[in-house]
Amino acid sequence: GVALGMKENLSYHMARHSFGTLTLTAGIPIESIARMMGHTNIDSTQVYAQVTDRKISSDMNRLMERRKPAAGKEAAG
Repeated sequence: GVALGMKENLSYHMARHSFGTLTLTAGIPIESIARMMGHTNIDSTQVYAQVTDRKISSDMNRLMERRKPAAGKEAAG
């Protein structure tokens, strides 16, 4: 933890939480993260990989972009 400027010691458990959350936030599918972490199912991974507000916002923005009609394309009607 000292090398990272942290006041507390970085435990193995904390490192796994950080890895899970950072990779999920980076857009890595949770199924892939589970395999990287050696989990046989995503239930275990979900304990480590916490969904952040930023991730939820980013996912919602991507969803809205996909729902927009393509430029110059008229809606079928």
